[in-house]
Amino acid sequence: MNENIDYSNEKRKQLEPFIHETEGKKMTSNEGIPISDDENSLTAGDRGPTLIEDFLAREKLAHFDRERIPERVVHARGYGAHGEFQLYESLSDITMADFLQDPNKKTPLFVRFSQVVGSRGCNETNRDVRGFSLKFYTDEGNFDLVAINMPVFFIQDAIKFPDLIHSVKPEPDNEYPQGQTAHDTFWDFMGSNKETAHMSLWIMTGRAIPKSFRTMEGFGVHTFRLVNKDGVSHFVKFHIKPILGVHTLIWDEAQQLGADADYHRRDLWTNIANGNYPEYELAIQIIKEEDEFAFDFDILDPTKLWPEEDVPLREIGKITINRNVDNAFAETEQSAFHPGNIVRGIDFSNDPLLQGRLFSYTDTQQARLGPNHQQLPINRPVCPFANNQRDGASRLIIDRGKVSYHRNGLANNTPYPVPGTQGGFVTYPSTVEGRKVRQTAPSFKDHYSQARMFWNSMSDVEKQQIIGAFCFELGKCRPFVRQGMVNVLAHISHDLARNVSKELGTTVPDVPESTVTKSSPALSLMNTTFVPDTLRVGVFLAEGFDGPSVKKLLDTLVKAKLQIVIVHDRLGTVTGTEGVQYEVDDSFLTGSSLTYDGVLIVGSGNITPYFTYEAQKYTVNIYNHFKPIATMQNGEAVLEPLNLVYDNRIGVMNDSSPDFAKSFIDIMAQQRFWDRPSYLYPSSISSG
Repeated sequence: MNENIDYSNEKRKQLEPFIHETEGKKMTSNEGIPISDDENSLTAGDRGPTLIEDFLAREKLAHFDRERIPERVVHARGYGAHGEFQLYESLSDITMADFLQDPNKKTPLFVRFSQVVGSRGCNETNRDVRGFSLKFYTDEGNFDLVAINMPVFFIQDAIKFPDLIHSVKPEPDNEYPQGQTAHDTFWDFMGSNKETAHMSLWIMTGRAIPKSFRTMEGFGVHTFRLVNKDGVSHFVKFHIKPILGVHTLIWDEAQQLGADADYHRRDLWTNIANGNYPEYELAIQIIKEEDEFAFDFDILDPTKLWPEEDVPLREIGKITINRNVDNAFAETEQSAFHPGNIVRGIDFSNDPLLQGRLFSYTDTQQARLGPNHQQLPINRPVCPFANNQRDGASRLIIDRGKVSYHRNGLANNTPYPVPGTQGGFVTYPSTVEGRKVRQTAPSFKDHYSQARMFWNSMSDVEKQQIIGAFCFELGKCRPFVRQGMVNVLAHISHDLARNVSKELGTTVPDVPESTVTKSSPALSLMNTTFVPDTLRVGVFLAEGFDGPSVKKLLDTLVKAKLQIVIVHDRLGTVTGTEGVQYEVDDSFLTGSSLTYDGVLIVGSGNITPYFTYEAQKYTVNIYNHFKPIATMQNGEAVLEPLNLVYDNRIGVMNDSSPDFAKSFIDIMAQQRFWDRPSYLYPSSISSG
């Protein structure tokens, strides 16, 4: 075993025997036969036909032909990592789930971030709903929290899920667009199914283009139950809140970043490798059983959220993502999540979308990975498991003994059931009654009130982003599809419908709009957490910079947990006065303004025309994306042709500011400055 691995993590300890090193080993077949030649097939003569008896070539080619398992229909583009969960305080008052009892215990977990729409090769910065699923390896079995980055969903009943996905996937006649929603069939579905009204606003916000997995929120969406040792049930929703706050891209950034299809996974891998472990708080909302009908919405409706002002969040523990996978296929691609993977003390509600998923996920994993997918190393529980299921494709277990049936004498009636009083899973005995029907519950039929509450909760900046997103998306559709969706928007807000309609050439129908005046400030991203931690500062260093002052400043920025990226004319080193020297991380050719959260331009008496011109080009993008800009020493001269106004209130400053280091850290933490007076254009840059 590897002596450098922390084996206090039970999942890591379990996976270690499966890790297979090939470096320094002799080449063999899968049966262990040493291979003398892996570059030439066996042929009849040196120019003759290949012989079918070449078992080594057949094995190699046959395995290669099967190296790709069927990708997920949805959430195909995903990326995973390992971590752990630690509880803040015992939740024994509301649940008997073992991993929610002891604050001193760390529970290993695996997380998979994903996109819903695109295939495995799609762009990671497309507008899309994101998956955020967690597998907790508890001592009483696996608990899967299958979440997305929005608190509501498109539809109310799982029977419509195939229709939703058929509509959003590439259109079947021409098979495009890939991984995008801006096309006819999707918006035709949305405009024709009014229950999607609430979700339509969410996917038009920046949440559909997250800045990173590290700044993405997760929601369990469905209503579950927590059940304590006394059999008392509470309804619950799960939330995953990033410690860094919820931050997003803007549309222009997302489009340009599409040049790097792996943008999000690269960010996650790099930060974990550098020790910047992503952290989240696991939180819950709780509603007493007797309060099920105390709200103006149905708590089982997956197109509705529970406003945090009405049902406060309770932070219950810390999630830390601290280890990259060893093999993306064996771990991330073969990981199988399922909302039906619950442990004692957690149970289901009658949410109709959840009820359908309990069947669909099992069926999907068996079709994709086979009947023994739970035996794959990444999916195995860390606790012992035993049952009478046998055989099937790719079974990893060698089952010993004659008996594979229950109620037996040959094996002393083992494996044996575990009574609930001794830790066995017992389903909560909720009351079920009523006629067999196929109909939507009357309490599910209000599709506009919460959509209006969401609209009321948005800042002016967010409203403009939503309007712009609708205009772009619907602008890719034919006129009657545009009109159908504007008809839906009019029921939410006439103002929203008018602003979208005037860009699309549609008309606003004379329909009553929602009269809801309530808002939920927790829904606005203007109220998220803003900290400088792990933000990337592009430091443009000109040769001959003032070494001591720059070193002092950069040391201060690092202590504030900012990441420094040294940018110069070329790779190698850049040298300042008094022998201060830095390794160059990015040249202007290899770097990108899109990957910096702000810039610091440091001039000198040796600024080259090339440095000046490239720094100006970068700054145009930084400014137009509302990110912080600062200059020091002779850096102001670099930006003079851009006619920038230095004003800390709009995130543009120089070293004349009092306590320059603190002021720069503060504007970096703010991240975006939406009140900038105008855009900069490349034509404003001097030719250098």
